[in-house]
Amino acid sequence: MIKLLLADDQALVRAGFKALLDAQPDMSVVAEAADGAEAVRLAAQHTPDVVLMDIRMPGTDGLTATRQMPPGPKIIILTTFELDEYVFEALRGGASGFLVKDTEPAELIQAVRVVADGEALLSPSVTRRLIAEYATRAKAPVSTEGLDQLTDREREVLSLVGTGMTNDEIAAKLFMSPATAKTHVSRAMMKLHARDRAQLVVIAYESGLVKPGWL
Repeated sequence: MIKLLLADDQALVRAGFKALLDAQPDMSVVAEAADGAEAVRLAAQHTPDVVLMDIRMPGTDGLTATRQMPPGPKIIILTTFELDEYVFEALRGGASGFLVKDTEPAELIQAVRVVADGEALLSPSVTRRLIAEYATRAKAPVSTEGLDQLTDREREVLSLVGTGMTNDEIAAKLFMSPATAKTHVSRAMMKLHARDRAQLVVIAYESGLVKPGWL
């Protein structure tokens, strides 16, 4: 069972998401928050697997709450606009991906399952466009010192992760097994202290391994 926390200042939005998600046999909404501070507090109390977080809320917004989240929950950012600098900063801060609020119900359900399974929502090309848009002018670039610890193969794999490739696609391109590709990705995440694949993509851009326009 996937435990969910909903964070949105609009009660009607939360009610709609709750009805949809609670209707799934493998999902349960365990808590609801009207602002970011409440979301952080409830996440510590209920230990959800996935948090659906509105990026723009009064008081403590979704960006601040994402940075303050206790370890454990995977965070999906909900936004009205696809290319939003707040969303980019949230990805840098540890979010696993984002969805626009008018996403189809089936896509939302699939997104929750993907993130709960430990993957990042990187398949939509818009996620990579968003990172390409803002990575080159980020206010405080992430530390990339860990790049020196990567082997040549791990750097190569990281650059392909940055272009949005899946483990299977990386394996095919580099003539290795998917399991080996996954191992390289996991080692890169560990060495770079990246929470998940979304942060690896941000690091690949900010370090210059991938340049905007390469997609």
